[in-house]
Amino acid sequence: MTFADLQKSLEIFNLSQRATLKELKVRHRELVKCHHPDAGNQSDLERIKLIDAAYKMLLAYAESYKLSFSEAEFYEQNPEERLRRQFAYDPVWGATSD
Repeated sequence: MTFADLQKSLEIFNLSQRATLKELKVRHRELVKCHHPDAGNQSDLERIKLIDAAYKMLLAYAESYKLSFSEAEFYEQNPEERLRRQFAYDPVWGATSD
């Protein structure tokens, strides 16, 4: 797998650079339903194969991804906690230390 392959898969799924595993699975289901013969639309077997190949690639990447439990990554993933930590006791924002 190359980075270009990964980017092409993201384009097929119309996902941003940051997506959850749940978003990936939901989007796969939506795309396959859209192109499935039972959907009433014109089915496109080649498109379904392309979607499935992209899904397998994205899933393989996500499953092999090493999670970071660092404080910096925690606050990147949880911006509301970063803001709370930064401004919780700032008198300008209405809070005072107890």
